[in-house]
Amino acid sequence: MATINVSKKFTAREKSYIPAILIGMKITMKRFIAGFFFRKHDTIMYPEERRNYSDRFRGAHFISVDSSKTENCTACFLCETICPAECIHIVADEREEEHNPDGVKKEKKPLSFDIDLLRCCFCGFCEEACPKDAIKMGGNYEMATSTREEAIVDLNQLKRPMNGRREMDEGKKK
Repeated sequence: MATINVSKKFTAREKSYIPAILIGMKITMKRFIAGFFFRKHDTIMYPEERRNYSDRFRGAHFISVDSSKTENCTACFLCETICPAECIHIVADEREEEHNPDGVKKEKKPLSFDIDLLRCCFCGFCEEACPKDAIKMGGNYEMATSTREEAIVDLNQLKRPMNGRREMDEGKKK
């Protein structure tokens, strides 16, 4: 059985690359004229002006708290189990009997809840697996740290009140 050659022969015009170069120059000149004469820029001045991402953007994690500042997490370990990067580590504890104004009885609580942001691939599986809608992927994309230890966030750093689908502190950061 013989092989069939499916590659096409280039014409002299295509071999010279002149049409492709002219098309590229046309795009470059169009962008130059729009930016130079009409002051239309696609670049933002980052520290002063921040990009607005969609609600589906998966940034740094946070754990939602209810009106009594109690975290919604019940330490069910579903987020830790489903995480492909194995960056979530939870230690569970029994929750003391307390009056919950929301009327939901929570038997367990996380004693510690650590997320290693350097290992995380920001896939969002933890958010999807949570039955209590406790862990969320926020809009924070500024996660630069000096050391590895600073990139491991604990329960106190993760707890934030909610404003609809977004965290409350997000507006203050801008």
